[in-house]
Amino acid sequence: MFSLTPGDLSGNILDCAAGPASFNAEATRQGSKVVSCDPIYRFGTEEIRARIHATFETLVANASARREEFVWRDIESPRQLGEVRMAAMQLFLEDFPQGLEQGRYTTDGLPNLRFEDGKFDLALCSHFLFTYSDQLSTGFHVAAIEEMCRVAHEVRVFPLLKSYGGPSPHLDPVMDALGARDYRVEIRQVPYEFQRGGNEMLSVPG
Repeated sequence: MFSLTPGDLSGNILDCAAGPASFNAEATRQGSKVVSCDPIYRFGTEEIRARIHATFETLVANASARREEFVWRDIESPRQLGEVRMAAMQLFLEDFPQGLEQGRYTTDGLPNLRFEDGKFDLALCSHFLFTYSDQLSTGFHVAAIEEMCRVAHEVRVFPLLKSYGGPSPHLDPVMDALGARDYRVEIRQVPYEFQRGGNEMLSVPG
């Protein structure tokens, strides 16, 4: 979803609003340097596990109700989607205690990050900005992306759709605001598509 190259994976990566995902665990095993940040990491492993299990059936039911909004290719059904997500979350749960001790998981939340300027080569944000368009304002999006640009040499945000279909109403205003502040903003197509039409990411050099 982020068109990551071997060169990208050899740098220092920040994963923002990362949630209980397996990217850090899998990338670390392959030798990459990743820091994931999310306020949810203030909870213990068992608390996070309980939250994951509590939302499983809701995830499957929502995907079933909006089945036409997804591309059922690599994942063939809402039930398989749930199983894939649960497998990824299990990898996270196994890695979380050790990663927390190693400083690979932090409780920072957008738009306020504790890291120094330019610490990371790449900052990623998946399924948070634009996804929660009904809950997060245009101003929040701009502030969050600017903060990621402060700590990283490039920012990538995926996808550019709101949750369960349709382009985010914040996308054009956010691009205009960032352009007015002299950021170079680019929409790039990526080889991943699960939400129908959701095969683009926003790239912003810091």
